[in-house]
Amino acid sequence: MTVTRRDFLSASAAFALVPALGGRVLAAPPPREADVVVIGAGAAGIAAARRIVAANRKVIVVEAAGQVGGRCQTDASTFGVPFDRGARWMHNPETNPMIRLARAAGLDIVTAPAGQKIRIGRRYARPGETEEFLAALVRANRAIDDAARKADIACAAAMPKDLGDWAGTAEFLLGPNFCGKDLKDLSVVDKVRAQDRNTAIACRQGLGALIAKLGEGLPLAMSTPAQRILWSNRDVMVETPSGKITARAAIVTVSSNVLASGNIRFAPELPKRALDAAAKLSLGSYDRIALQIPGNPLGLSRDDVIIEQSNSTKTALLYGNIAGSSLCTIDVAGSFGRDLSAQGEQAMAAFAVEWLTKLYGSEVGAAVKKTSATRWNAQPFIMGAMSAAAPGGQFSRRILSEPIGAMYLAGEATHETLWGTIDGAWDSGERAADAALRRIGGVKEATPAPAAPAAKHKRRTSPRSGAMN
Repeated sequence: MTVTRRDFLSASAAFALVPALGGRVLAAPPPREADVVVIGAGAAGIAAARRIVAANRKVIVVEAAGQVGGRCQTDASTFGVPFDRGARWMHNPETNPMIRLARAAGLDIVTAPAGQKIRIGRRYARPGETEEFLAALVRANRAIDDAARKADIACAAAMPKDLGDWAGTAEFLLGPNFCGKDLKDLSVVDKVRAQDRNTAIACRQGLGALIAKLGEGLPLAMSTPAQRILWSNRDVMVETPSGKITARAAIVTVSSNVLASGNIRFAPELPKRALDAAAKLSLGSYDRIALQIPGNPLGLSRDDVIIEQSNSTKTALLYGNIAGSSLCTIDVAGSFGRDLSAQGEQAMAAFAVEWLTKLYGSEVGAAVKKTSATRWNAQPFIMGAMSAAAPGGQFSRRILSEPIGAMYLAGEATHETLWGTIDGAWDSGERAADAALRRIGGVKEATPAPAAPAAKHKRRTSPRSGAMN
C-alpha cells in the first residue's frame, strides 16, 4: 500500500555576456551601467531579469558561478539521463507560471507519481501498518498546527510523545526531508505557513535545464562574483573582478547563508535587522547520492519513491528508476545528512550502498556500477539547500523582503509561504523586479521612430531594412 504525497514531498574571472545562442558563450565588454543590476542567476534572478527586460529597462545579471540555475542544476552527462542535483519539483500547477513557461519552451512537464512505499526491514509495509503510519503523521501535523496557534516553538517540542515505531519516520519526513533541518531546529509557524504542496510537477529535462532555457537571451555575466555593493537610497554600484557596474537599483538573490556570511561586502553595512533575519533563516542540509543500478535488482517501478520505518533521522529517501532508467537517487538531509556530506562523496556512496543493502539484500552492492553525490553545503556561492526558520524566527522572512535603500532582496528565503521551493524563488524575483521598476519609474516606453517627412508626391515609403517594427 502506498502513502499519499502530502507531507512527503510537501521538499573568478573573465566577464562574459551570455545571450545563450545554442549554449555558446560570447565574450563581450562588460556594461558599466544599467537600470537594474541583478546578483545571482538562479530562479529568482532569472525571473527578475525577465520582468525587467519585459518592461524595456536595461538589466545585467552577475553570477559568481559558471552556470545558470543556482540551486537548480541538472546533470545530463554523468549517467546519460538527466537528473536534478538540486531542486526537483514544482508545485501548484493551477497558479505556477513556470509550468506554463516550461510548456511554451517545449519542455516535458509530468506529474510525479501519486504515492510512495514504506519499507520495514526487508519487506514492504502491510496495509494496516501503512494506515498506522498515516495516522501517526496526521497526529504529528495536527500537534504542530495546534502549537503554532500559541507560540513559535520548535516543531520537536510539539510532536506527540507516543508515536511508537513511527516516530523516527515522521520526524524525518516532517523535518529533514521537508526542509533539510531536524525538527528541533524548525519553527512551527514556518512549517504551518508553508503553502500546501500536494501536487508535485517535474520537468523531464530537469529543473536546471528549465531555468537555463528561461535565461536564454538575457544579459548574463557568468563567473563574475559581486565582491562589494555600495548602496544608498538613490543608486547602487557593484564591484566585480571585471570592473564596476552602476545602477539605479539592485536585486540581490543570493542565499540566506551567503548573505549572512559576509562573502559579499556592503557599504554601508547591511542593517543589523536584515543580517539577524538572514541568520534566523539559515539553510538546511539536503544532498543527493546518485547510483546507476542496471537490471533493476531492487524490483522497483518507474519513478518509485521509497522510505523506511526508522527509529531515527539517520535514514534516507529512495527515488528509483528515474524516468524508467537504471538511475536511482538516495536523498540524505538534516544533521545526519550534513555530517555525512562533510565526510565526502566516497563516504556518501558507501552509506547509500549500505542503506540499500539493509533494505534489499547484499547483492545490491555488486549491482551498483557508478555513483555521484552532491555536496551543497560545500558550494561557496550557495552554502546549503533551502532556508528554514529557526524557532521564533518566522517573521524574518518578511524582514528580508523589505527594501534596503535602492536594494531589494529576493530568493526562496524571502517568501512567506513558498519558502524552500523553486516556485517561491521565482515569485520573489518577480515581486522584487516590480518593486525596482516602481522605484525607477516603471515601464520605459520604446523610443518612437522619427516621423517621416511629408511626401511631396504621392509615393509609398518602405521601412528601413532591419528596422524593428
